[in-house]
Amino acid sequence: MEKLIFKGKTKDVYELPNGNYLLKFKDDATGQDGVFDPGSNSVGLTIEGMGLGGLKMSEYFFRIINDAGYLTHFVSANINKAEMTVRPAEKIGAGAEKIGAGIEVICRYRAVGSFLRRYGALITPGAPLDALIEITIKDDERGDPPISRDTLIMLNMLTVEEYDTVIKMTKGVAKLVKDELDKKGLELYDIKFEFARIDGKIALIDDFSAGIMRVYKDGQLLGPIELANAVL
Repeated sequence: MEKLIFKGKTKDVYELPNGNYLLKFKDDATGQDGVFDPGSNSVGLTIEGMGLGGLKMSEYFFRIINDAGYLTHFVSANINKAEMTVRPAEKIGAGAEKIGAGIEVICRYRAVGSFLRRYGALITPGAPLDALIEITIKDDERGDPPISRDTLIMLNMLTVEEYDTVIKMTKGVAKLVKDELDKKGLELYDIKFEFARIDGKIALIDDFSAGIMRVYKDGQLLGPIELANAVL
């Protein structure tokens, strides 16, 4: 019998008797004042169909990524129930015993979002970036602060080898997603990944939805439902 262990912003997490976990997708979306924002740390609105769209996109991309030889936590998806079964993974960092701890890795192809807010005096909106990588700590209370390579290693969050693996996986998986979107006439501006350890190896976790990526078509940002429909 499944056991609820964590209620997240966009998914609830249940433990299964066999040791795997069940992610139940919700229609809640991150943003503020009713406006969707994939970079926000709080739930700001509910979008009917977002959970199911996110699950379908997750299954779609995880299968592509698994087939490419990357290690992920994806096991299977139940579209009818808006559920995804995943393998257990150890979160990265000192707070690894807590659900929600860990790191997020952003791959940027254009200057938007928080990057533009920080460096807007140095770069024009939407300017191209060459798969620029930024890493933040998952910590809502502190606004998901950026963290450097040396700090990650100094705090024993990652080894040198693991850091190199995270960067290599981020660029490789982001390119897979970008190339897939290109085929559909869509442009990926940025994408955010979560990593953890499975059996001691760095693995991609979380999901694929409008909540982790900014995708544009004809210069317009696609919302969650528009993106899912365009991809699938």
